[in-house]
Amino acid sequence: MQIGKRIGILMGGLSSERDQSIRSGDAVFNALRERGHDAVKIFVDGDLDIALRSERIDLAFLALHGRYGEDGCVQGLLELFGIPYTASSVLASSLAMDKLKAKELFRLHNLPTPPYYVHRRGAGSAVEQHGSFGFPAVVKPRAEGSSLGVCYVREIDELEQGIEEALRFDDHVLVERHIDGTEVHVALVGSQPIGAVEIARDRPIFDYAARSGSGGAELLFPPKSLTEERLRGAIRFAIKAQRALESSGLCEVDLIISDRGNEYLLEIDTQPQMGDGSVIALLADSMPIGFGGLCEMLLTQATLHTRRRPCDRDRRERRLMEMQWVGPERRANMEPH
Repeated sequence: MQIGKRIGILMGGLSSERDQSIRSGDAVFNALRERGHDAVKIFVDGDLDIALRSERIDLAFLALHGRYGEDGCVQGLLELFGIPYTASSVLASSLAMDKLKAKELFRLHNLPTPPYYVHRRGAGSAVEQHGSFGFPAVVKPRAEGSSLGVCYVREIDELEQGIEEALRFDDHVLVERHIDGTEVHVALVGSQPIGAVEIARDRPIFDYAARSGSGGAELLFPPKSLTEERLRGAIRFAIKAQRALESSGLCEVDLIISDRGNEYLLEIDTQPQMGDGSVIALLADSMPIGFGGLCEMLLTQATLHTRRRPCDRDRRERRLMEMQWVGPERRANMEPH
């Protein structure tokens, strides 16, 4: 428990997933307040450093999704401030967000992932580069979350349109071979599984509305298409992926069980959505401790991942006491006296 500690729920952010982050943050805030915690909402923007100094929180619960919140940027700031947080380290967060580097790491650890290539803005014809790669394929931005800019393509015309759409979000586009099979999402806290769901085949998860929980995607719990043995294998596979990335706290591992029974790793989400209709909310409701208990479990694991000098905390508290971080002249107060 973190009774007596002031908990900041970091939500909103600067990414295209701001609305989904607010849904996650609201769910976490309500759950923690109902359990008697001193929780405060902190809406993340370009003045996050000032908000952190002003609120003087003891712990940060990260409910951010997408760029500048899930990719290590905010984690790095919290490391500098000495504020423990409920998410993976700066390195693990940035690797998970970068789909290309994550796939390279998975391959290094002998974890199968669908074949792919990368198209770079201005690098030439997408059609020529695709060559004999084949169809169907999945086009996705290299470093974007929640299936934004992701599409399923069956022919050259769709490929060109899909790449053009993905380039709205990133200068690098991943083109990945589509694997027929059952999509399964495994939720973990560290290396401890808390459950798995199957995504109904009539609504692929790379549909943004389905992924965000706002489009009525059917989440099957427990998975209907897998035997108990195949499900155990999928969970073991997810744990191997989590360990390869060295993620910590809550994460969601997305994988495909092909119709031939082979497992393919798609990606790891180190800050999965937690609002109503999400995979995490569904699995948490099936746990004896419930959603609020899961949030408290994550609080107990809040930590700093970078080793700090013993004097750092005292120095941070001294600066907070000496300087004011409110009012229209708050930036001026940052100048040395």
